[in-house]
Amino acid sequence: MGWDATSAFTPVGLALRGQPAHRIVRTLRDAAYMLLKDWPIDDGEEYVTAVKACVDAISGKIAPEQFWEAFLRAADEAGIAALTIVQR
Repeated sequence: MGWDATSAFTPVGLALRGQPAHRIVRTLRDAAYMLLKDWPIDDGEEYVTAVKACVDAISGKIAPEQFWEAFLRAADEAGIAALTIVQR
């Protein structure tokens, strides 16, 4: 899967505390950046699972959907509200 592939992901809006307060994640690159740079906690079990799943998705070891599920569980663990973005 390419870094900027969007077909495997349903875009999700994340509500964060601080700046920027809102972020839309559309690609694996967006998600990886969020996990490594802007995530509010870095010691949760779901966070660690999501980071590992991100690496596995980049290398093609797991399906994009598996990573996306791990990413959303990590968001829930961190108290980040995630809203699915509907595209027309």
